[in-house]
Amino acid sequence: MSSIYDWVSLAIFAGLVVLFLQRATGDRAEQDVSLFYYLGAAAGCAAGDYLGNHDQALLGVVALAITVAFIIFYLKPFKFSRPS
Repeated sequence: MSSIYDWVSLAIFAGLVVLFLQRATGDRAEQDVSLFYYLGAAAGCAAGDYLGNHDQALLGVVALAITVAFIIFYLKPFKFSRPS
């Protein structure tokens, strides 16, 4: 845990774990997306951390940003209400 990439990817992954556990134990667990979506997001965290720690800062930032976008778009951790 020596770089900013370690901390950011850990924070994203921790949020991903909390989201998965919350949905897996909820009433609508059958309606959640496949486990492979969570696996893909976790792989994105690992890839961003790896790239950032191996002197490819721009690719690391891009990989982490794409991972966050993937989580927001496909896993939908926030409920947005549509204005009437």
